[in-house]
Amino acid sequence: MKSPVCEKLGIDFPLLAFTHCRDVVCEVSKAGGMGVLGAAGYNPEQLEIELSWIDAHIDGKPYGVDLIVPTSMANMDEATAPEDIYQLVPDEHKNFAASLLARHQVDSRDLYDNLEIDTGSGFLGERKAGDILEVAFSHPIKLIANALGVPPKQMLELGKKHQVPVAALVGAKHHAVKQAEAGVDILVVAGTEAGGHCGEVSTLVLVPEVAQAVEKYPEVSILAAGGIVTGKQMAATMAMGAQGVWTGSVWLTTQEAETAPVIKEKLLAAGSSQTIRSKSRTGKYSRQLRSSWTDAWEDEDAPEPLPMPLQSLVSEPALRHVSKLAETGHPGAKQLATYWVGQGVGMMNQTLTTRQVVYDFMADFLAANERLSSFIEE
Repeated sequence: MKSPVCEKLGIDFPLLAFTHCRDVVCEVSKAGGMGVLGAAGYNPEQLEIELSWIDAHIDGKPYGVDLIVPTSMANMDEATAPEDIYQLVPDEHKNFAASLLARHQVDSRDLYDNLEIDTGSGFLGERKAGDILEVAFSHPIKLIANALGVPPKQMLELGKKHQVPVAALVGAKHHAVKQAEAGVDILVVAGTEAGGHCGEVSTLVLVPEVAQAVEKYPEVSILAAGGIVTGKQMAATMAMGAQGVWTGSVWLTTQEAETAPVIKEKLLAAGSSQTIRSKSRTGKYSRQLRSSWTDAWEDEDAPEPLPMPLQSLVSEPALRHVSKLAETGHPGAKQLATYWVGQGVGMMNQTLTTRQVVYDFMADFLAANERLSSFIEE
């Protein structure tokens, strides 16, 4: 395709796939798009293993890496001792989560005891981000993305040094302008329909709004995101100013995805209205599948979510325990189980191979283009 983002990234079709599964990364890239590995939660050693595997299986095709380096977090720094960070988590929140599990017959007595200290929960401070970036740029990546806020200066500098485009996710027009001013190469414009962290404005409104706002930065490419699971939607967003799309949820139900079987089953059965945008998982608004867990945190008696990353120290231990138990068939755990997913889940109704999803995007895009062209043919 002639999209500028294809030339910028060295790909044939401007479909980018954010995923935590290295197999999906490879399959999307080999099918003509670009797989982007979500590296949140990896330490440098783990990322080295994943990227080395990708290098050995991707047939030289382009791929990228996505990190989470927030610009604002709770009042702490990387020098704060882990035990001191846990002291910042009120007992009220831990007790609420534990009692919620107990009401669903999930044993929660030792939920927050003897935890392996991991204060990052996928969110990197500047020093930890530097270690991860060093690993990422030692591999032949063709894109580096930051999922929250303006990328750190080191990421932008390394991108320029290695001639690797730097992308950033945005959910509001003023954020997009700020990113463009900072020197970001690609804006991932994510509407509120998106799974994971998202803003309040719909994709249909946000994409043309951002495209107009950054017109004076012609070197900046726009990728649309948020609820996009078909080529028809891809064509629509490109008609509004995007040069391609960034997708995430649609890969969760593919055959290669790492998604747990219980979660896949819930996603395949879910409708587009069965997601919720809430702060209760990370401390920032993120969209996820509605469940007994998410409903309880929206109740008026629930405690106010803590700032990032403290809320994750409440939610992640509980949800990891729930997920493991759900896979054994535990009915209460299955009711509680949730996962980040966008509103496009209502159109994710069957399990396909990753390559088939890419090919369906291509066919669907062409059909949409032909349909639009038919309206102006003489």
